[in-house]
Amino acid sequence: MKKQSYAIIGAGALGGLYGGMLARAGHEVHFLFHNDYHHVVRYGLKVDTIWGDFHLRDVHAHASSDSMPPCDVTIIALKTTQNHLLGELLLDPTRGQGVALVLQNGLAVEDDTAAVIGASRVLGGCCFLCSNKVAPGHIRHIDYGRIVFGKYIPQNREIDSTALRISDEFNAAGIDAEYCDDLAMVRWRKLMWNIPFNGLSVVLDASTKQIMDDPHAFSLAESIIREVHQGAAACLVRIDEEMIEKTLDHTRKMVPYDSSMRLDFLNRRPMEIEAIVGKPLRAAQAAGFEMPRVEMLYRQLKYIDQRIS
Repeated sequence: MKKQSYAIIGAGALGGLYGGMLARAGHEVHFLFHNDYHHVVRYGLKVDTIWGDFHLRDVHAHASSDSMPPCDVTIIALKTTQNHLLGELLLDPTRGQGVALVLQNGLAVEDDTAAVIGASRVLGGCCFLCSNKVAPGHIRHIDYGRIVFGKYIPQNREIDSTALRISDEFNAAGIDAEYCDDLAMVRWRKLMWNIPFNGLSVVLDASTKQIMDDPHAFSLAESIIREVHQGAAACLVRIDEEMIEKTLDHTRKMVPYDSSMRLDFLNRRPMEIEAIVGKPLRAAQAAGFEMPRVEMLYRQLKYIDQRIS
């Protein structure tokens, strides 16, 4: 069976890593670059990864989406702060019958892609990943890397075979990937990490290690994780309670890492506050559950964001 072709919309820390792994495995992969286009055309894409470093010299690089061919799978790896561009960016790579896999942080982030190409062709997933872009065309992956993804429309059985094929191709390329039937659970499970550690890393100006090593910061992170877990339950999303301790344990063992939101804060870029904190907060409130710690974190982040913008 011929390998599927992939388009990467947002070839940074996430898209550069996964797209690079797929290209190394022999897939036709088309990368949409922003500032790095000319560098990658000249020097290629360099990926330092715990899965084995590599350097792709010949890259299907694009400076604009209108030069991208239709692909079987389009991976959305942009920050959600750029979702207003999706109407333009998705038209060409998805103009066939290919599917879109939304690998963005937050809750209900698939909505924007579904509005462009239709809900029946949309998958969504979370990446449990420590990776950064450290220089033009240079990705450094330092820990974890697992992808768990599922269907945007739970009842859509027609997409199952495509999703399973994506999972198989990812794993064959060396990417730890799992197809799951419960996307809402996957999203809230990741929010149990994203809300406390992205949010607190900015408010406390601290790395994950600094948060875990300080008893006061650790206590605050744990209480927020528990509150998010309860918020998920209010939204009828069941997550085993043992995941609270697992979230803390994984972070404790994690290589010292700056969250994506903290890197955006330090570089004075827009932060993904609405997708990661605002939408889950409002979803829980709509279900009748207040999350006072999360709401305080949200208000603090909005204040900080206004000061740096």
